[in-house]
Amino acid sequence: MSLPHAILTALLERPSSGLELTRRFDKSIGFFWPATHQQIYRELGRLEQAGLIRSCPQPPSRGRRKEYEVLPAGRAALLEWVGQAQDPKPVREPMVLRLRAAAAVGGRGLAEELRRHLELHERQLAEYLEIERRDFPAERLAAGDRRPALQHRVLRAGIGLEQYWVEWLTGTLEVLGEDSVD
Repeated sequence: MSLPHAILTALLERPSSGLELTRRFDKSIGFFWPATHQQIYRELGRLEQAGLIRSCPQPPSRGRRKEYEVLPAGRAALLEWVGQAQDPKPVREPMVLRLRAAAAVGGRGLAEELRRHLELHERQLAEYLEIERRDFPAERLAAGDRRPALQHRVLRAGIGLEQYWVEWLTGTLEVLGEDSVD
């Protein structure tokens, strides 16, 4: 996935100003495709220059933010990208590599770092579960609308990944044991 596709997706869901888009990124898309505010603003300029988005016509007024919407060419580009074949990407997780290195040289300080990671993943899991509770009640998903059902599947991917990391980190700490060399 790329940042332009993430921005096109967000703007198709709702035309937004750059500021609103960055706030929305922080609360949703940014969980699985993070971007800085500067990257988002820079990409908005590129997408507009490429004719994929435009700023919405608005009466001039002081302090009003430029709001963007997706043009037909942007929708077509996103639709083409959605249908393209792409192989899964290998996981590049430094903690896994660090554990492999610890098997070779020892794990001084590793248990503390594993506990810190466990706490971070538990917090993220709790946040995802709260979003699921708040935004995807059973009656909304049962309504038959594919859009929230697909958005829920994205969230479920995040929940599943966080559950995996919590389980993996807990098991790894058990293998290290309390008397491990820190």
